[in-house]
Amino acid sequence: MAVNLTKGQKISLEKEAGGALRQVTMGLGWDAVKKGGLFGFGGSQVQIDLDASCVMFDESNQPLDVVWFRQLRSKDGSIVHTGDNRTGAGDGDDEQIVVDLANVPPQVKSLVFTVNSFTGQSFAQVQNAFCRIFNNADQREIARYDLSVQGPHTAQIMAKVYRHNGEWKMHAIGENGNGRTFDQLMPQITPHL
Repeated sequence: MAVNLTKGQKISLEKEAGGALRQVTMGLGWDAVKKGGLFGFGGSQVQIDLDASCVMFDESNQPLDVVWFRQLRSKDGSIVHTGDNRTGAGDGDDEQIVVDLANVPPQVKSLVFTVNSFTGQSFAQVQNAFCRIFNNADQREIARYDLSVQGPHTAQIMAKVYRHNGEWKMHAIGENGNGRTFDQLMPQITPHL
């Protein structure tokens, strides 16, 4: 049974998964709010392009690499973005970032996952947004975090996956921000490292 995280909550991924983790996937899903129509029927959906990114940081909190829609693979190959979804259409994960925990270089201390509205719409136009992390070995969901705090923000720092005493942990950050790409969130990310 997956843990439903609340803002600020920290968990041990390995304890929640019931053992050592080799490879996990961070999934991001969302739907655009329907516009118009009578009583919610017949309305059209606005296309919203949310983008998931993963920034890799070292012990001194310096960014080492980033995986996002313009660079789908980390330079060391341990993190892979499965591709850009520009609409949020369909069920389940709209974007996924696969992390090979066993091969993340030892100098990487933390991975920060962000979501940005590349098309510039605010989260007031997004519903059912979530991020989740699952174990690739058995496809079992370990943790889920609901991002559906609707409002004027265009980005969110979702979560941090980090090494602590030899194990991987997850911190649900859930901090709203503004910016079309991860680099505009860097000043907001730094205090969470």
